[in-house]
Amino acid sequence: MIIWLASFPKSGNTWLRSIISSLVYSEDGVFNFNLNKKIRQFPSKQYFSEFTKEFNNIHEIKKYWILAQDKINLDNQIKFFKTHHINCTIDGHPFTNKENTAGTIYIVRDPRNLISSISNHFSKTIHEAKDFIFRTNILGSNKQNALDNDFATIIGSWKEHYYYWTRKNDQLLLLKYEDILFNPKKELKKITKFLSKFIKLQTSENKEKNIINTTSFKSLKKMEEEGHFTENVFEKISNKKIKFFNQGPNNNWQNNLNTEVKIEIEKNLEAEMKELNYL
Repeated sequence: MIIWLASFPKSGNTWLRSIISSLVYSEDGVFNFNLNKKIRQFPSKQYFSEFTKEFNNIHEIKKYWILAQDKINLDNQIKFFKTHHINCTIDGHPFTNKENTAGTIYIVRDPRNLISSISNHFSKTIHEAKDFIFRTNILGSNKQNALDNDFATIIGSWKEHYYYWTRKNDQLLLLKYEDILFNPKKELKKITKFLSKFIKLQTSENKEKNIINTTSFKSLKKMEEEGHFTENVFEKISNKKIKFFNQGPNNNWQNNLNTEVKIEIEKNLEAEMKELNYL
């Protein structure tokens, strides 16, 4: 059974994966990026290669979402998967189902702070990044740039992504990027409590301290600067790696957004932002 680590792009999924991999797959809680290799991304080519080679064709891929997960779950063991895919159904084909899903940890981020991160990650202008969170996106398709693994991935809009992962989800832990940033100890305890329903965890005060220290934004950024992080995307024109851990706690929409963009985001996403106490 799968525990999904789901999020809209640039909302803290890699950060969440780092915390969980150090909690689950290390004895002392000391994180290194090799631990993240134990939590793979879905969908990706390795899980679909026996079904199709049309990895960029969403209308081909959709037919095998469930078959791929059925095969993954043949061992009846709990496993974790990172995903940016929306939890949708297309032409009767669901992205996942209750038979394959044990639970979901969904991490959300203030959409106003997403803009500069998306702008940096995808080499977009601020206005292009704003449009990105409003429109329905299919990345890795024949028509758009790839997201990490060059595989057709339906992102949807920010509103759609949040809605379809968090509604009618019986086993859901909803986390906010900002809460992990400002109170990591409290959020780690939430994660531990949630995961304890599915797996046995070995925890201690020292392990928790190590997790918090070694998965802090400062620590992850330092590891990236030292060359230990390999999931960067390349900027096409310069062919240089784009910084993944870029601004973190210094990313403040009040300094990055003009009034017009701010108002447009708050108007279009008012209900969801109020629900999440962003407004």
